[in-house]
Amino acid sequence: MINNLVNRYPQLAPIKQDIEKAVKVFKDCYYLGGKILLMGNGGSASDCEHIAGELLKGFMLKRSVTEDDALLFKTAFPEDSEKFIKTLQRGIPAISLPSQIGVLSAYANDVEPDMVYAQLVYAYNQVSDVAVGLSTSGNSKNVVNGLKVAKALGLKTVAFTGSKPCALDSVCNVLIKVPETETYKVQELHLAVYHAICAQIESDLFGDK
Repeated sequence: MINNLVNRYPQLAPIKQDIEKAVKVFKDCYYLGGKILLMGNGGSASDCEHIAGELLKGFMLKRSVTEDDALLFKTAFPEDSEKFIKTLQRGIPAISLPSQIGVLSAYANDVEPDMVYAQLVYAYNQVSDVAVGLSTSGNSKNVVNGLKVAKALGLKTVAFTGSKPCALDSVCNVLIKVPETETYKVQELHLAVYHAICAQIESDLFGDK
């Protein structure tokens, strides 16, 4: 998947290794029983929703339930088990933090707007989790603070940014700095990159062995 991405977008070749590092971080998170915490603003908030959607259900593969899970459904609710087995798909645990408007708006109003993601990371965190920030500038304060708290707590941190030097450069374990500077152009490449990452993870975890 990543090779195909670079073939279609040759300008991404210089950051191919960084994209592959992100794939490994996400797979390790899954194997360790962790979850992916996604944060961003505006269009990048929508990207968080998009990524979570590709991870939580089948993206390019069906991801059938395991035989062990099928047996659990048959044992617990035999009358419903066929539907469960037929329709459920294995997921990669992921939470789009921008979707939590109730707590976001309450915390921003009552405490501190630029700490909203930091608070959610602090509340959700387990050491096996990965915190992911999408920021076209790499300087969004709430994203930077969220990833700083994640790093301090021992979580792996991944950031999607543009090519300019930014605050996230010194914060994250993996930086995916796409070679654009204009917001919409950065977001266009972010989409291509995270689609390829989601497809690669899915293939590696749930594809034919």
